[in-house]
Amino acid sequence: MMRRILIAFAATWLLAAGLARAQAPAPAPEPAAPPAAPAAAAPAPVPITDADIKSVSGPSADDKVKGDPAGTITGTVNDIPVGDAKKGLTVADVVNTVGQNVIASNFIWTLVTGFLVMFMQAGFAIVETGLARAKNANHTMMMNFMVYGVGMAAYWIIGFAIQMGGVAPNTNLGGLAPLNHEVTMSLFGKNVGLFGTRGMFLGGATYDVGVMVMFLFQMVFMDTALTIVTGTAAERWKYSAFIISSFFMGAFTYPIYGNWAWGGGWLATLGANFGLGHGYCDFAGSGVVHAVGGVTALAMAIIIGPRIGKYTRDGKPNAIPGHDIVLVLLGCFILAFGWFGFNPGSTLGAATSGNLRISSIAVNTMLAGMAGSFGAMYYMWLRYGKPDASMTGNGLLAGLVAITAPSGFVNPMASVIIGLVAGILVCLSCEFIERKAKLDDVVGAISVHGTNGI
Repeated sequence: MMRRILIAFAATWLLAAGLARAQAPAPAPEPAAPPAAPAAAAPAPVPITDADIKSVSGPSADDKVKGDPAGTITGTVNDIPVGDAKKGLTVADVVNTVGQNVIASNFIWTLVTGFLVMFMQAGFAIVETGLARAKNANHTMMMNFMVYGVGMAAYWIIGFAIQMGGVAPNTNLGGLAPLNHEVTMSLFGKNVGLFGTRGMFLGGATYDVGVMVMFLFQMVFMDTALTIVTGTAAERWKYSAFIISSFFMGAFTYPIYGNWAWGGGWLATLGANFGLGHGYCDFAGSGVVHAVGGVTALAMAIIIGPRIGKYTRDGKPNAIPGHDIVLVLLGCFILAFGWFGFNPGSTLGAATSGNLRISSIAVNTMLAGMAGSFGAMYYMWLRYGKPDASMTGNGLLAGLVAITAPSGFVNPMASVIIGLVAGILVCLSCEFIERKAKLDDVVGAISVHGTNGI
């Protein structure tokens, strides 16, 4: 009985609770959030006026007299040149100073890297002289010494105009506006460049500060290509023939190809004219400098033939070792140092957008050279039972040549792979040139610069 009473009580309580819940008013809906306030309009830019500039104060004369060991009060508003003393410092003065500092930074960078490339002439000279026999050291060194002057004269007279006479504009070096005429022809409805015409003797309007920077930098590149040939033809090239050939190459052969690739010629515009990607891309000259020098060296080796005693009657090559391996490897180090001008300097600037990649280009360059020396050393070690000093040096140079074109576009790992392949390739190429092609290349320039440049 008690159990029934408890069940009835529980059922009654649950029913009452359910009815109470069902009859309870539904909770009022939460009020809608007020609409978001419209975003405040960005304040209109307030132009900087001359009065604002004049309100900026620099360190006092008393502060300057005390010295500036930390450099915190040197390079301030006091150091901005004033264009008109009556007006005082103006916005135009500040803007012009900023622009000039950007161009000045690019000038300094390009000139200094050009000086490094010029020093590569010393490296080439002692590499080639060391790999020649002692009796021909004077002749080899004299070729390397005068190729600099002969090539520069030819380039100053006409070569620079052919290569860079139509390269304008170039924002890194102030525009280069005087270099504004490229001879073109029509091909499939597109104008393609053949050669430039402005800049002979650096006269007229090309007597310009930006043009001078471009001339110096491009001239030392040209001379590098000429020097490659002297290495292959050492010990049997008549000196007068060397002078004539080098002048012709500096005046015409190198500049024409340089124009096609770098001076606004048809290779440089393949992408824009015919939709072929970015066109021909050779960042620092694997093709323009090294392949041109290497292919010219190949032609020269074919023309002048081998040294007396290089091949037996049945065509077997005889080794003719150089007289000073110390000079050879020292020269390789000088060339590797100069390559820090060759590749990073090809940005033609250190300031403004994109030019800070000079750091990655420099690292890519040194990594490729390192990998090239390892590749050549281990190849010779495995093949012949011991490493070869001259081929290890050539492996270093081969890695540097191979990375020159892509140095501005690849990452460090790719640089190492490129250098390693180049170091092995130079060994294979040297063997082919000597044993199969029967060509006498005293320093291996055809393989180092031609094979790896291509």
